[in-house]
Amino acid sequence: MHDPRYADEALELVGRDLADSPLYNADLAPIPARHRDWGTYTFMALWISMAHCIPTYTLAGGLMSKGMNWWQALLTIGLGNCIVLVPILLNAHPGTKYGISFPVLARASFGTEGAKIPTVLRALVACGWFGINCFFGGEALKTFFATVWPGFAALGGSSDIFGLSIPSAIGFGLFWVMNIVIVYRGMNAVRLFENWAAPIVLVLAVALLGWVVNRAGGFGPLLVQPSKYATFGAFWPVLVPSVTAMVSFWSTLALNIPDFTRFGRGQKEQILGQSLGLPTTMIAFSALAVMITSASSAVLPGSELKDLWNPEYLLGVMASPAIPAGLTEPLITSGVVRLFVAIVAVFGIVLATLSVNIAANVVGPANDFANLAPKHVSFQTGGLITGVLGALAMPWKLLADAGTYLDGWLGGVGTLLGPVAAIMIADYWVVRRRELNVRALFDPNGGEPRFNTAAIAALVIGILPNLPGFMVATKLISSAPALFLAIYPYAWFTGVGLAFGSYLLAVRLTRR
Repeated sequence: MHDPRYADEALELVGRDLADSPLYNADLAPIPARHRDWGTYTFMALWISMAHCIPTYTLAGGLMSKGMNWWQALLTIGLGNCIVLVPILLNAHPGTKYGISFPVLARASFGTEGAKIPTVLRALVACGWFGINCFFGGEALKTFFATVWPGFAALGGSSDIFGLSIPSAIGFGLFWVMNIVIVYRGMNAVRLFENWAAPIVLVLAVALLGWVVNRAGGFGPLLVQPSKYATFGAFWPVLVPSVTAMVSFWSTLALNIPDFTRFGRGQKEQILGQSLGLPTTMIAFSALAVMITSASSAVLPGSELKDLWNPEYLLGVMASPAIPAGLTEPLITSGVVRLFVAIVAVFGIVLATLSVNIAANVVGPANDFANLAPKHVSFQTGGLITGVLGALAMPWKLLADAGTYLDGWLGGVGTLLGPVAAIMIADYWVVRRRELNVRALFDPNGGEPRFNTAAIAALVIGILPNLPGFMVATKLISSAPALFLAIYPYAWFTGVGLAFGSYLLAVRLTRR
């Protein structure tokens, strides 16, 4: 990942005598200050690209299905993202100050070997999401190929590859390769891709809004739909768990954000860029989704609302020659226009899915796997491992029980990783007061313990109360005591609070 022209400068920051250290390789080495060139726009574009994805698009729909009106849903999304921005910015600081990645920073709090515990957990979650996004992107490619060449959908007949039809397997493979190619070009390619992907996806979403509002003659009925909760007391029980879910949405990035901020020019740039990019985009893109879906319900009166919250459904109907229920002709009568819509739709969906997949699900685990064996695994090799594990997870089978896997397993693990972020923040900001010995993080005999028992104990304390609820959500067990089920919806907050406090207490007792 490092440009060989400044590899020597990076080694100087650590010490040339550590070139053969088992903890060192060029990809994990600190970025020299004069080569950190990510500015405010780059960080803003990074978050815009990651937020412009199908899961974000459907967030407001999920909240409104619980009885919220449109402004309550947007308030919940905004509140959750403002909360998660705090640990993101706190863990971003050492990345920019010292030019170090998440695995290296984790060595300070968990120990040079103990850091492998949180990094592997983070990497495995990312592998699952990588495979799922590859499946989504591949299905978009398959739909496009079938639109251009109708016979493509029947390719291979009833044959399948591990339960995946031949057309779907081709789409999955092509999208998988796109991800790996960009990763093999290094972090500069990631930066360039995110920079230009961000505005394109936004423009396409606004164009879709303009078309559907014009066709509907207004914004539709959802904007006047009343809330099911007449008082704040009635709203509170659904608000807090929903805010927890919004926090969990990006909680994994609160861990590995140093993987990006290590390239930042300064703290001002990364703080401003992330503050402008994350909460504002999540609110704005969710608002676009509300308006598009509301107007679509007027355009397609025969469609179910749950389908209209999926942009792939709406775009598929627009590109199809079939007559939708409740209408007397196709939504778009011109075949040429339908083909154009199909091309633009697949381009937008693929671009959005690719941008979030690379930034959120490849960069982090690539560094994490490199940290397991720095002398044998590079950033590119780590990215390839991520891709292989993501494919071996067979996401098309995992998605057969989407509620358990997405909301229970991956969502739960992301929530349970909150204690890791809390321990890292407590160590850097309170215990070390923002002062790190970078050399010691690469030196197996440099003063940092191999395993920090205080951090590991705090991690266990932060996770244990939420574990029964997590196991029920993933159907590993059928029931748990009511107390634990009541705690689980607040898992991120309870885990962070317990881990933060117990780590500081453990450090104090250890020092005594």
